[in-house]
Amino acid sequence: MSEPSGEVDFALAAFREDGRWQLQDIASPAFDSIDSLSHALRRLSGDAGAVGMVAVDEDFFVLVRVDGTETRVLLSDVTAADEWELAQSAIDFLGLPPPEDDDVEVPAGDLDLLGDLGLHAIDMGALLDDVELYPDEMLSDIARRLGFGKLFDDAVGLTSA
Repeated sequence: MSEPSGEVDFALAAFREDGRWQLQDIASPAFDSIDSLSHALRRLSGDAGAVGMVAVDEDFFVLVRVDGTETRVLLSDVTAADEWELAQSAIDFLGLPPPEDDDVEVPAGDLDLLGDLGLHAIDMGALLDDVELYPDEMLSDIARRLGFGKLFDDAVGLTSA
């Protein structure tokens, strides 16, 4: 497996304070595992908890949503667990078996973890099915749908559409 934080493209926390979205960098080692990421997200106050968005090596992303004591996880590609400790941590958290050599790139976890914020499971699934998009582009679309697209794009260096 690769180093836990060696190829992280970005790690951001999004949360609302007084109804306005805020974005904050998450520093290593907080994004090295689901447990450490959850712990870091719990420190942020937010109207509806906090959402961690971690993209790794233009390969996959992990969304972690913490609200009170509840932690919900979405991994964009189960096969990433073969190479990346963060993805393996997500698989472990979700209680799933490790991927096998013939497994296909499919998401794992809670497709509806952002449903109450306006991005429902069916829309998340459709977004994850778009094999033409890179993880940062998918996360940009998620951020736009939730209402902080410009903040996100500015933070990761994408041009807003």
